[in-house]
Amino acid sequence: MRLRGSASPPLPALLLLLLLLCGGTSFPSNINIGGLFPPGSHEYEVFRFALAQQQEVPKLVPQVDMVDTGSSFAMTYAFCSQFSKGVYAIMGMYDRRTVNMLMSFCSSLHVCFVTPSFPVRTNNQFVLQMRPELQEPLMALLDHFYWTRFVYMYSSNSGLSVLQRILDTAAERSWQVTTVNLDSLTEAGFIKLLADLDYKKEFQVILDCELERLNSILNLIAAQKRNLKNYHYIIANLGFLDFNFTEFQKLAPNVTGFQLVNQSDANVEKVDQAWLEFDNKDLKLPRRRLKYTGALTYDGVMVMATAFQNLRRQRIDISRRGNAGECLANPPAPWGQGIDIQRALQQVRMEGLTGHIQFDERGHRTNYTLSVMELMHTGPRQIGYWNEKRGYVNTATYKPALDEFYIYGLQNRTYIVTTILEAPYMMLKKNHEQFTGNDKYEGYCAELASEIAKHVGFTYKLQLVGDGKYGARDADTKKWNGMVGELVYGKADVAVAPLTITLVREQVIDFTKPFMSLGISIMIKKPTKSKPGVFSFLDPLAYEIWMCIVFAYIGVSVVLFLVSRFSPYEWKGEESDDEDETVPSSTSHRTQPLTTSELTHPSGYSQAQNQNQQKDKETPEYTNDFGIFNSLWFSLGAFMQQGCDISPRSLSGRIVGGVWWFFTLIIISSYTANLAAFLTVERMVSPIESAEDLAKQTEIAYGTLDGGSTKEFFRRSKIAVFEKMWSYMRSADPSVFVKSTTDGVSRVRKSKGKYAYLLESSMNEYIEQRKPCDTMKVGGNLDSKGYGVATPKGSPLRIPVNLAVLKLNEQAVLDKLKNKWWYDKGECGHKDSNRKDKTSALSLSNVAGVFYILIGGLGLAMLVALVEFCYKSRIESRRMKELIDAAMMSTSLGGMAVGGGAAATGGLGIGGENGRVVAHDFPKSGAQGLPCMSKASGLGLSSTGM
Repeated sequence: MRLRGSASPPLPALLLLLLLLCGGTSFPSNINIGGLFPPGSHEYEVFRFALAQQQEVPKLVPQVDMVDTGSSFAMTYAFCSQFSKGVYAIMGMYDRRTVNMLMSFCSSLHVCFVTPSFPVRTNNQFVLQMRPELQEPLMALLDHFYWTRFVYMYSSNSGLSVLQRILDTAAERSWQVTTVNLDSLTEAGFIKLLADLDYKKEFQVILDCELERLNSILNLIAAQKRNLKNYHYIIANLGFLDFNFTEFQKLAPNVTGFQLVNQSDANVEKVDQAWLEFDNKDLKLPRRRLKYTGALTYDGVMVMATAFQNLRRQRIDISRRGNAGECLANPPAPWGQGIDIQRALQQVRMEGLTGHIQFDERGHRTNYTLSVMELMHTGPRQIGYWNEKRGYVNTATYKPALDEFYIYGLQNRTYIVTTILEAPYMMLKKNHEQFTGNDKYEGYCAELASEIAKHVGFTYKLQLVGDGKYGARDADTKKWNGMVGELVYGKADVAVAPLTITLVREQVIDFTKPFMSLGISIMIKKPTKSKPGVFSFLDPLAYEIWMCIVFAYIGVSVVLFLVSRFSPYEWKGEESDDEDETVPSSTSHRTQPLTTSELTHPSGYSQAQNQNQQKDKETPEYTNDFGIFNSLWFSLGAFMQQGCDISPRSLSGRIVGGVWWFFTLIIISSYTANLAAFLTVERMVSPIESAEDLAKQTEIAYGTLDGGSTKEFFRRSKIAVFEKMWSYMRSADPSVFVKSTTDGVSRVRKSKGKYAYLLESSMNEYIEQRKPCDTMKVGGNLDSKGYGVATPKGSPLRIPVNLAVLKLNEQAVLDKLKNKWWYDKGECGHKDSNRKDKTSALSLSNVAGVFYILIGGLGLAMLVALVEFCYKSRIESRRMKELIDAAMMSTSLGGMAVGGGAAATGGLGIGGENGRVVAHDFPKSGAQGLPCMSKASGLGLSSTGM
């Protein structure tokens, strides 16, 4: 019995063995795993790859349905189909339209759903979300950069939870947040949105959407060729290294993002290499390395494998019935073992491709670490990390841009220098067909670019701007054109041209210190030189001054006449002897005709006459030299600086003469001083002298270059004159704007003085020195500005090029270049010799008026002399006739009184005193008398003879 008893095992041991055998057979060796993936998705390929890599027991067997994850009907059918097939867990994708449906099924049926899709805030523990949440890391980054005003662009699939957190925080902290739903935007709408952001200076942007959508957005931004130096983008995505930054990086943006997968980890590199080699014989194109969503899928499979291995080790029965039941049953029939699988999945702790994997009670990732990345010109680099314990930790070290310029050897590449054909800045050589490259060009900017490249030490290629414009922003599209646009959109590295430094340009590109200072000026067609007039000698004084002088001359003469009449000191008395001497010229001492009584009593008449003469001698006669004509003569003599033979004797008269002499001294001196300049200087009469002259007239049109800084100056100016000018230019028909400076100059020359062109003073001065030398600059500069060398925002060339320009300025190289291309090669003479007013010798036309006045004066004198002669002759003729008549009457009366004897005596010419008196008054000789009185004299003699 002892032998049998010793040979048979005890009962407890048999029971234990039986339990072990039963337990080992209760856990299945193959675990059916469901899969719900979009057709051709990267996650499905990685799901296959991960299952192939998992070789441990129990083996996961896939039951995959390729389904449209956005269709609720398709997802419901696929989920129920897999549930009826008895899958233990499902792995797959969802979007915002199907996530709620999946969560409802998982919660009702106790089926675990493991997903790499975007995380959703829920308390459903049957949904395990492999992707970490981004709310906390993103808020930590916003705090680090001190963002209080930004734009949040999101997709409805993944960004709603982040949007809610941002809006709540913005309300608490008074942030200014602009939200944009990318799902509602078309490509044209997004491009317009970019232009609006640029216009409103919204330079801080958060992009939150899935990887594929983000790649298309970045490519669309890069296609706009905008300079993104002012922009700072935060990409709310966990795959920073999965983006294609090739074109986007050329625009020099500031980009910050998150990276979940540590690609420098050895395990990650090993899995990635296996992925590249997996099932690659049938692939037409080589695989790309694992994306972060693929890494999440791979880790999800590993989590499921680990969970089922743990369940197998724990001997937990998870076997399912042959008939799983209907998922749409009402009420639902949950799977009893589903809660065990959910706990096993939730308790997994492991290190995967996405770092430490751990879940909280809601099925969300916890205790994870994210790398914070930044896009540099050399590529992405890590600048810090974030975890739940420490928050954001910055680990970046920055180097100056100038050091990076030399460290990375960027100076060894060939830079594109954009420029524009504009004489004398950049011109094609006359035989440019024989040259290639930079040798085809010449001019101020061509030599300036060469000098800058020599000082900085880089090679360059000159490239003409495509649209031939300097650069302005379109009001509708908000896009830049011209050279500024080429810098903004990355088509060129430097702009060496007459590019004006303005505020709006400085906001999108960088300028060096000005290499030339200038201002807006007015160009008009040079007016023809005014021919000197006949009376050009009157030009030194204005016509109103000449009129005032004439009135002053007349007024002074009249005042002098009146003063002389009133003042007793201007009257002087004269004796009769003196009067007798002037008898021939005095009408008051003429011999009066004899009366009848005198003729009757000759002796009595002679006695009375003697008494009258004696009385005249005793009474002196008073005279005044300053009659009206003498006063005019005195004033004229003083004005002509010649003097006069009479002068005032009274104090009042001398005061008048003194002030008149002082007046004439100043007037004549001023006239003489200006006369030389006016007669020896050729003057051009310009219709326009300033901007005010342009603004207040409409006969002469005026305009600017279309799409340049001059047009922008008038458009933005708040000065009344310039606002008025801009209002005219904007509404003028035909348009007063020109496409190029050459067109503007040509329009000035062809308009015959009816068009004025507003352009930079330096160009105005240059064109003035070009043949046919028919333009001129008028007035001063309307503003003050400068030309600068431009580079894109953040370009490593900015600092060395700026230093080169300053050095060239200090060495006077810039002044030498300007003199060389402006004046040394000028075609209208040097700037000092080509003045608008040129001194020359006097010509006959300058003084012709003087000769005309001389000839006119001589002719007037002859005419006046003839008039005086005729007038005097007529007076003398009348007097002689009276004398003859008186003599004849005296003779006849005397003969009647004495009888015939007396008559005989009278006939012999010895009629006593009467004959002598009468003979005394006759002219002594008919030949010496007036020619017009010869007939009268003859008559007189014959009467006497009678």
